[in-house]
Amino acid sequence: MKKIASVLLVLAMLLCCAASAEIAKEDMKIGLICLHDENMGYDANFIDSMKAALENLGIDESQLIIKTNIPEDQGCYDAAVDMAESGCKYIFADSFGHEDYIILAAQEYPEIQFSHATGFQAAGSGLDNMHNAFAHIYQGRFAAGYAAGLKLNEMIEKGEITEDQAVVGYVGAFPYAEVISGYTSTFLGIRHACPSATMVVTFTNSWGDLGMEQEAANALIAQYHCVLMSEHADTVGAPTACEDNGVPNVGYNIDFTAVAPNTALISSKINWTPYMQMAIEATMKGESFPTDIALGMADGAVELTELNPNVAAEGTVEKVQEVLAQLESGELQVFDTSTFTVNGEVPENEHIYDGYFHESETSSAPYFDLNIDGITRLDNQG
Repeated sequence: MKKIASVLLVLAMLLCCAASAEIAKEDMKIGLICLHDENMGYDANFIDSMKAALENLGIDESQLIIKTNIPEDQGCYDAAVDMAESGCKYIFADSFGHEDYIILAAQEYPEIQFSHATGFQAAGSGLDNMHNAFAHIYQGRFAAGYAAGLKLNEMIEKGEITEDQAVVGYVGAFPYAEVISGYTSTFLGIRHACPSATMVVTFTNSWGDLGMEQEAANALIAQYHCVLMSEHADTVGAPTACEDNGVPNVGYNIDFTAVAPNTALISSKINWTPYMQMAIEATMKGESFPTDIALGMADGAVELTELNPNVAAEGTVEKVQEVLAQLESGELQVFDTSTFTVNGEVPENEHIYDGYFHESETSSAPYFDLNIDGITRLDNQG
């Protein structure tokens, strides 16, 4: 009888714990840590996605704490601790450099769930409450690049440029794998339509410096005769330079037509709402959710903004839709090794098999870092 009573007591305790792990909707408090604020496209995308997730779950925005302009230093840890002490049960940080500090907070508050965008340390941290997330944005960049390649073809057909003048500029933040994966997938999308295209990449070594990004774009246009531009940075610097110079631009995170109505072609973006909604719902139910995950087009996590008809080549909508369908089905692989070389050779890599580089499959953060032929990097590293 004592043994049965002990078993029943343990079961009762487990049921009690399971019940206490659940959080009522009205008691659910969420924190969002942003590197910049809503005036930066990168952070605005996270803020909008979070608000959409809350709306879908029926959670009032008053239950959301947003801390903006949080640097990639001790200030991030302080922000996370403040949110934890304020009752947040789920905290999301949006920048690569926040990760070390979010891990520290996750160690200190094991009862709170933490998610970090673009990071890679969650799986190795040993923490049940630490999560990394990203998306297969290279699919969106490829499709946006394809639209840019169609534009280059139109410019060639009209005699505005020759085939060998199809030079694309790219303003990158840092020479990280995430940025390399981004500009390479954009370039491969461009070449899918315009095989003669080449690319010149420069880095600002900052995620958000409007002046430097604008200056970098102007230099690519003036010195390297780039006739089309794309970027991986957080401000409107590059799109503004494109509008000033009449150069078509492919953006990231947000639709830049308000800033560059005559040159903004299209943008690719991550829709964070599906991930955030899943994570918040799991937290409320006391359920586990993936430590490391990257969602794709089929999950609704990768999107393109509306094509600008003032800039796009005729027939672009239909052709891009075909490419999107091929990407979603897997018929078309972005990093197909039959479409690029490294130093004139087909590359070999632990992530290359079945004829393509398997990006963001072993971890959510991008790890494609090959310097492929056709792309000139101005940092003297490739």
